[in-house]
Amino acid sequence: MSSTVQRDQVDRRSGARSQRQTRDKAPRCRHLRVYSFDPSCSTRLDTAGLNEITLELPWNHDPHLEPGPVGEYFEVVDYDPASDAFYAPVDLNAPYLLAEDGLSPSEANPQFHQQMVYAVAMTTVRLFESALGRVALWNRYVPNDPGSKSGLYKHRAGENELHEQFVQRLRIYPHGLRVANAYYHRRKKALLFGYFLAHPIDVAAEMPGSFVFTCLSHDVIVHETTHALLDGLHPYFSERSNPDVLAFHEAFADLVALFQHFNAPQALRHQIARAGGDLSTETLLTELAVQFGQSVGGRGALRDVVGEHDAQTGEWRTRPPDPSRYESATSAHERGSVLTAAVFDAFLRIYRARTDDLFRIATGGSGVRPQGQLHPDLVNRLADEASRAARHFLRMLARALDYCPPVDITFGDYLRAMITADADLVPGDPLGYRVALIEGFRRWGIYPRGVRTLSEDALRWEPPFVRFPRDHIEKLIRSLSLRWDLETGRREAYQADKDNCKQIESHLRKWFSSERDLEGREAQFGLALGPDAPLTIKRRCRRPAEPLFRVMSARPARRVAPGGQIETDLIVEIVQKREGYLDPEKQRDVDLSRNGCKPGEPDFVVRGGCTVVINPKARAIRYVIAKNVASPERLEQQRNNLLGSYPRGSALTYGIDAPGRIDESEPFALLNLDY
Repeated sequence: MSSTVQRDQVDRRSGARSQRQTRDKAPRCRHLRVYSFDPSCSTRLDTAGLNEITLELPWNHDPHLEPGPVGEYFEVVDYDPASDAFYAPVDLNAPYLLAEDGLSPSEANPQFHQQMVYAVAMTTVRLFESALGRVALWNRYVPNDPGSKSGLYKHRAGENELHEQFVQRLRIYPHGLRVANAYYHRRKKALLFGYFLAHPIDVAAEMPGSFVFTCLSHDVIVHETTHALLDGLHPYFSERSNPDVLAFHEAFADLVALFQHFNAPQALRHQIARAGGDLSTETLLTELAVQFGQSVGGRGALRDVVGEHDAQTGEWRTRPPDPSRYESATSAHERGSVLTAAVFDAFLRIYRARTDDLFRIATGGSGVRPQGQLHPDLVNRLADEASRAARHFLRMLARALDYCPPVDITFGDYLRAMITADADLVPGDPLGYRVALIEGFRRWGIYPRGVRTLSEDALRWEPPFVRFPRDHIEKLIRSLSLRWDLETGRREAYQADKDNCKQIESHLRKWFSSERDLEGREAQFGLALGPDAPLTIKRRCRRPAEPLFRVMSARPARRVAPGGQIETDLIVEIVQKREGYLDPEKQRDVDLSRNGCKPGEPDFVVRGGCTVVINPKARAIRYVIAKNVASPERLEQQRNNLLGSYPRGSALTYGIDAPGRIDESEPFALLNLDY
């Protein structure tokens, strides 16, 4: 065979192998363009150049993305009920879209709307997963779930719990409402975004009568996605057991949206330069949903974490800390804004501490900032420090969710969770993040119950006071599957969680069956387990003397410590249910089963239980964070909260069951009426 023929064969084989390798090797990332804030910033000369950001999504998160987009976590369904119309789905795998980083931002293109809700929602999911060290799961689906009625929960204990189903995808409807609203629909497992006609009081802010799409607001998308992620992690944080619970949902979603502003480098540098490095002044970085707020008749953004516009003059002014506001706030948005302000107050203090040296260098040690613009190099360094601080606060916010009680959360509980979670990972706190948080909460009048001082040592959750046998814990851990990380399939993670819950529940029932020190175990776990427990706590069908409890979740929490080592804990949530009555006399009669009482349907449900944090390596329980199900104070608090906060307003929302009447079984629809 001639050398020419041999060379041709080799070339053909090499070319075929090269083409096959190129075809088999998937891209590392998918790049998609979105608005940094919302479309209104693109119509102003000073912000038009910074209102586009390209998000980078790992290709392996959605390797088989279908038109819609339809992927691993989300299914975008672009149906407009008001027009009875479907919009053609975008195919993000189209070659020209892959080459051009997706569609260019456009208010008029429904396919870009689909692209934006998917890209921003997926970025928010990635943030949570990287902080918690495991793939995220949505709240489980329960067929024929009766839901709730304005907080008056009308279902029997144990009902439907055996029929829970895995939720693969959350549906997103970019044009699901023709109202000034957007919300997470927990029963339909969907995000619903509305659109409406603008009615601004200032025609320079927005053209009257133009359409405003909430699905094009970066803040609104992050906010609603965060509601869904938080509901998947803590499903009972949607029950209004105290005034802080729904307010926490709102504040947490706002904080995640705010801190994501600091992930847009160009916008961050522009706003820092414009503010002279002072983030306590009016900037886009501290505002939420600017176009939305102005289009519904506001002077400025929907919410501003550091200031407000005067209702009469429209002049912006800084909002100083108000320690009395927390106790006087009534609505979820108003009360939640106090928590948002406290955390952002801590962020501003850390930002100033990290940049004081830069200003000293830039001013020759005087600290007096000269007139005019900041040097671009100084702006870059300030932006870098602000971005680093924001990322750390986002991780602190997310990691603390594993250290919260499973029910009835308060702002004070969340402060303790943040302090404990961060101290476990970074014992030294060299930059003072925890001190700044404590100071921020004190300045806004938020004080945890059950602590004597606001010191870090006092705020950290305490180790359990009841001794747990090491051999029991070791036997329990050996029976569990801890393979639930960022590489695990989500359905596999869901099944592992269910199997772990069954194993732990079986171990706990055997352990609790011992009569020795039962009272101490009850107090430690926040449960009522003995035969003398209130009769409003349901019993097992074949064992009337044994009250029911349920292990809701058993999940690993993986974090990377500053030294590079991976720390793993096992987070176990145990919940017990008690039936509640609005009439205290009836409650006492049913609890004691006296006066021939026929209880009938309960008016609401009280939940108690605990979050148990276990160190698998040490075979030890580190914390038991409990809420006592039999507490008379908690029962009375929930009764008063339900009676005092019954919603009496009305508005049109998606899923109305009569003209002008709200579907009140959806707590997040009610939350977002303030939109």
